[in-house]
Amino acid sequence: VQLQASGGGLVQPGYSLRLSCVVSGRTSNDFTVGWFRQAPEKEREFVSVIKWSGGTRYYADSVKGRFTISKDSAKSTVYLQMNSVKPEDTAVYYCVARWPHTVRYYRANEYPYWGQGTLVTVSS
Repeated sequence: VQLQASGGGLVQPGYSLRLSCVVSGRTSNDFTVGWFRQAPEKEREFVSVIKWSGGTRYYADSVKGRFTISKDSAKSTVYLQMNSVKPEDTAVYYCVARWPHTVRYYRANEYPYWGQGTLVTVSS
C-alpha cells in the first residue's frame, strides 16, 4: 500500500487549503484512511479519518466544524478541506491507512501505513 499526500503550503489565518492523498495498492474496501498531524516538538495527533466503505467520518474536536474529510472512489483519493485555518493548525500532515476499521481510530499506532507528510504553515 502506498499513500501519496500533497497540497500543503503557506496559508494565512482564516483562509482555506485542501490536502489530497492518493491510495494505491489496497486490496479491500474495508479500510479506513485519513490524517494525522505533527507540530514542531509535539506528538502526532489525530485529525480526521473516513471509512472507505460507508463513508463514516471522524474528527478531532480541534478541527470539527472547520475541516471536512471526503473521498473520491474513482480516483482512490481522500481529501481534507481545511477552512478557517488557525496558526495552531501548523504541522506536517500525514495520510494514514489501515484495515479493517478500529474503534481506536484516533491512535497513531493503530495505523501501519503512512504517507510521506505534507507541511502546512498558517501564518500572516
